Amino acid sequence: MNVFFEESGDFKVGQVLSTAGEAYQVEMASGKRSKVKAKDVLLQYDKPAPDELMEQARAVAADVDLDFLWEVAGQEEFGFAELGAEYFGHAPLPAEAAGLILALHTAPVYFHKKGRGRYKAAPEQTLKAALAGIEKKKQQAIVQQGYVDELKANKLPPSMAGIVQQLLFKPDKNTIEYKALEAACNELHTTPARLMLAVGGIGSAKDLHMARFLFESFPRGHGFPDVAVPPPPAGLPVAAVEAFSIDDVTTTEIDDAMSIVHLDDGKVRIGIHIAAPGLAIRPDDAIDKIARARLSTVYMPGDKITMLPDSVVEAYTLAEGKTCPALSLYATLDPADWTVISTETRAEMVPIANNLRHNDLDDVVNEQTLASGEGDYPRKAELTLLWAWAQHLEAGRMAKREAFGLKPEQNNRVDFNFYVEDDVVTITRRKRGAPLDKIVAEMMIFANSTWGKLMHDHGVPGIYRSQGRGVGGWNAKMQVRMLTHAAPHEGLGVDQYAWSTSPLRRYTDLVNQWQILAVAEKGVMAPLVAPFKHKDANLFAIVSAFDAAYAAYADFQANMERYWCLRWLGQEDKHQVDAVVLKDEVLRLTDIPLVIRLPGMPSAPRGAAVKLDVIRWDEVDLTIETRLLEIEEAAPAAVDFEEEEEEGDADKALVGETVPELVADPDQPADEKVEVAEAAAVPPAAG
Repeated sequence: MNVFFEESGDFKVGQVLSTAGEAYQVEMASGKRSKVKAKDVLLQYDKPAPDELMEQARAVAADVDLDFLWEVAGQEEFGFAELGAEYFGHAPLPAEAAGLILALHTAPVYFHKKGRGRYKAAPEQTLKAALAGIEKKKQQAIVQQGYVDELKANKLPPSMAGIVQQLLFKPDKNTIEYKALEAACNELHTTPARLMLAVGGIGSAKDLHMARFLFESFPRGHGFPDVAVPPPPAGLPVAAVEAFSIDDVTTTEIDDAMSIVHLDDGKVRIGIHIAAPGLAIRPDDAIDKIARARLSTVYMPGDKITMLPDSVVEAYTLAEGKTCPALSLYATLDPADWTVISTETRAEMVPIANNLRHNDLDDVVNEQTLASGEGDYPRKAELTLLWAWAQHLEAGRMAKREAFGLKPEQNNRVDFNFYVEDDVVTITRRKRGAPLDKIVAEMMIFANSTWGKLMHDHGVPGIYRSQGRGVGGWNAKMQVRMLTHAAPHEGLGVDQYAWSTSPLRRYTDLVNQWQILAVAEKGVMAPLVAPFKHKDANLFAIVSAFDAAYAAYADFQANMERYWCLRWLGQEDKHQVDAVVLKDEVLRLTDIPLVIRLPGMPSAPRGAAVKLDVIRWDEVDLTIETRLLEIEEAAPAAVDFEEEEEEGDADKALVGETVPELVADPDQPADEKVEVAEAAAVPPAAG
């Protein structure tokens, strides 16, 4: 005797070897034996053989007319044998009965299972809806396959043209467009990003990286709405100074300028003048909402996305030949020993005599020419005096660093500046600590520290940058945090540090400018009138949002700098390159700030010079593959960033994270470059 039975949702046939109560010992055609309960047996028969029956049953099931079967079944629950008699016109043969069971089981749209061998026909409306759904899926499958065929032929389907970024960065995986993209990628053994580049959905790898960043950080676009530019308040006094700025040639948001006035008693008054959009922009007005949504200017080689609309920047940038609203910090000094006798903060209109540019002056203004008095360049006397004070300020900061338990800052690092024009990149090396850089950086650090103390002394909260080891003692990891109260910045060697000198580029600086203006105007009454009060939830929210945005912008900048480094290799047709060992298997190219990992790198001392063979690189994944050619036997080269670099910084560059001591956008604020670089360098405690 043979049986046709159901097991785990599948139908099987076999020969009965023995019976024990309510169970059968069954042998399948494969030779496998199984214990089958009687309740699971649907048919008992003698002929044909089990394998023949199953073959015949499948043929019967394939010939069943489901629409006719559904009509025959009626609306009452039925057993397969009853329906078989109606459908076939006679008591079904074993193969017919088994075939009918298979047909019923594989047509859940038509028949709902009610038990072993029992079914009920689906209601008419339910069946119509289900069949319509099936037909729709068939049509979608046809359309989807058409998309797949187009993609495989390097054509972008028109329906995908408007949703390329969504498909790449935040896809709805239930859409036929995404399913088609995924299917085409699987068949072509590629990735969605590479396929979109191939079919023209994305123009280039650079466009891909830019599109991903904009999609995530500027989902509504990075253009500005039309806003009226508010004028500064009337009646501001005009400063009796000739101020000048020092910036890169690409800088348009000129936040800071300086001036020098020699007093009759032999003292000098140095002015640090900061653009003052805070005099006109007010919290929660239209422009403030724009700035708060962006929180910072975004930098990248060859381009930037400004925090404020161009019209606002043009109105408040410290442009040459204009008299501009500014928040000024005046420091009266004794040039004999550079003692700061007094400081004063006031809002005023400042005449801007010159916008000096690094690109014009760097070759003629250096330590030698400043010491000897050689050369002829604008503001020579002022720059010479500022250079002397900047050196004094730096020495004071280094002494404070040592008091915090840190070693003095190293000045043997190299910055790499990026310039991009017509998709051609120029990467230039520039020693950190060059006089013009140091002058601007020290003036800004002095202002940020002084104004931070001013807010603290008057009981007005601000946004501070703090760096310290925190819990864990001297060997704990140095951390940079943003706080709403004064705290030391050990890396910079100052007792407090509040970003305040770039209000056109950073929202934290604009917030601090409002608070400083309140102190300058109201003095002891400032805590009552300042826009932000102690424990202000809005201030905490700004700090949190800025931290997140600043990190995202920095990662994007690092990714784009890495992209342009890879482009430079192709542009310069570099097949062999020189590099230095940072640590273990991590190296950095000598000519550009490209950090790479070389698996299997033989042990070599830090700073050792090596030569590499460039095998290939990928501008999409931002990866590079190289092969070691030789390790020079000479003494290790001087690595141009501190030996005490924080563990892991070199690795960060491999995954697109910022390594500030290696790269710098020339348009970024000088104080930001120095402060962020110090945050990355973590020297151990002295002694």
